[in-house]
Amino acid sequence: MSLEAELKLGGLKRGRFLYFPVVPGRVEFAAALRRLLLERKPKIVAVEAPGFLERAYRQALRRLPEMSVILYMEENGDEDRAIYVPVEPADPFTEALRTAGDVGAETIFLEPDTNERPHLPDRYPDTYSIARVGIDAYVEAYRVWPQPRTEEMIAHASAMAWKLQGADPEAEVVVVVSLNLLDLVLEAMELPQEEPASRRRRVSEVRLLNPHPDCLAEITVEYPYLQERYEFFRLGGKETGWLDRPRVQLELLREAEAKYTQSTGEKIAHWQRRALARYTRNLAQTSNELVANVYDLAVAARSIVDDNFGWEVWQMANRYLAQHETSPLETVKLTGDEIWLNTRKLRIRRRLPRPKQRLKPAGLKARKKEKYAGEWAKQTTGDAICSYPPEDLVIEDYGRFLKKKAKAMLSEERVRVEPFTTSILDGIDIRETVRNWHQRKIYVRQADRLAGEVGAVVVIFDEDREGRYQYLTTWLGEHQNESDMAFYSTYPFANLVGPGIGRAEYGGFLMTLPPRRLFDVWSDPDYDFAESKPERLLMAALDYSVQRFVVYVAAKPPRSIFRSIGAHLGRKILYVPIGALSPTKLKKVRVVHVLDSYARRTEAKDYLW
Repeated sequence: MSLEAELKLGGLKRGRFLYFPVVPGRVEFAAALRRLLLERKPKIVAVEAPGFLERAYRQALRRLPEMSVILYMEENGDEDRAIYVPVEPADPFTEALRTAGDVGAETIFLEPDTNERPHLPDRYPDTYSIARVGIDAYVEAYRVWPQPRTEEMIAHASAMAWKLQGADPEAEVVVVVSLNLLDLVLEAMELPQEEPASRRRRVSEVRLLNPHPDCLAEITVEYPYLQERYEFFRLGGKETGWLDRPRVQLELLREAEAKYTQSTGEKIAHWQRRALARYTRNLAQTSNELVANVYDLAVAARSIVDDNFGWEVWQMANRYLAQHETSPLETVKLTGDEIWLNTRKLRIRRRLPRPKQRLKPAGLKARKKEKYAGEWAKQTTGDAICSYPPEDLVIEDYGRFLKKKAKAMLSEERVRVEPFTTSILDGIDIRETVRNWHQRKIYVRQADRLAGEVGAVVVIFDEDREGRYQYLTTWLGEHQNESDMAFYSTYPFANLVGPGIGRAEYGGFLMTLPPRRLFDVWSDPDYDFAESKPERLLMAALDYSVQRFVVYVAAKPPRSIFRSIGAHLGRKILYVPIGALSPTKLKKVRVVHVLDSYARRTEAKDYLW
């Protein structure tokens, strides 16, 4: 099928007018419209937009790809009522004006200034279906079910038809209108129209504003990452093909995964990727859509992986590199229903209704950002380091849990089960009794109590064969209930999450009580024979433990020589496979924040995540 035949849209070429109905804000229609205009190079492009905003639109078009917001207030007695019009690259109306300039076409703003645009139904089928069925089939399927009509809608369409009928009679005109207004405009064009009443809308000064990068997701129809990809698609000169929405989402998830690994050290497993694909598909289907929206992506990422990955997906979806906080225009932060302008909060609404979409998932905790690159690094003195007390409580509690679990596991191994004869010992073993019920015997159990306590705990997350964990530190407990601690981790101040607040990932750590006894494990020559960081920590644990038992948590048990060393010191190693512990809890415990001074402790809660 030729390009012209593909874009004929079911015979909507009427004389010198070629009608191109669009779904406002949708990237598929913007891409198709650009191809049509570049192919046909019409003399006139008529766009469904109000004429009194033409000057502001021209200025906003010159700022693209940086987005703008046109704001005006209606003088109707309610001074707090304002209307905003985002000028975004993926909007078909913006693309119509933009490409018309590229091909040297004259533009006509069709909407009359005499009355407000009537509210029309804004529910459309998922526009991704165009990539499969084509635009003409999409439009015809929509037109099968006529929209309810009102006198305001008929008058609005008649006013636009009047402008169209006054265009150059010898020029080809491409008419870009909303799909829900198409039939009204077509019917109005069948009859000569009279000039609309001269009553003009009372509108105060029209202003062009620079939206803050953080608020773009609140005001745009397509999420900013997709709009950024559309800009690359557009600038690449691709006049054929489609900007594939699922492929863009896959790129988004890959980039978010790279950020997630960089900030947390965790990696997404292949089974999580598959589960993420199924979950987003199911979320889309519950909304009667073909492709998940950005809200669904963030919810799925948080549910399948964790809150940190959900945050990275949300942040990546809202990335738009062309937008800047500083601008010759006034920068404002918009939300879905209000705006702060000159310290005054205004109630606002969008001029064009947009497809319904939910905003930021409520479960994602906001995180502070640097005002400029390197701001937090400049505020890091490096004179001292200390821990964050709430994290100390968590890891101390986990250390006590590991001590109890290790003793329970060893005690379970020492349980003896035998048939009941004269004593029930420590109680009836129900499992063994049921298993041997055919013998008509009752089995009892006897548990040998473990004599002694646990004096030190070693947890190894990663043996660090690749030398990734280069931050080697020994901390002394600050009070009698806080353990001395030695650990190796990633370098915390290479990943700043606040001024003087570094985030790191444990490779392994040692905890021992009572405090204030631990010499620097990493420089102690007595442990130089250790072949790895985990062995050095285990040697120190055997050396400093004041109790008989030492808990060692790792993927594999220590070498047999360490059991001999422990026996020589009167200590015994209790090995706990790390796979026997909750991965969710381990992920939480593995994160450590290092502060560059005690003063940071009061403000750290505002930056940690």
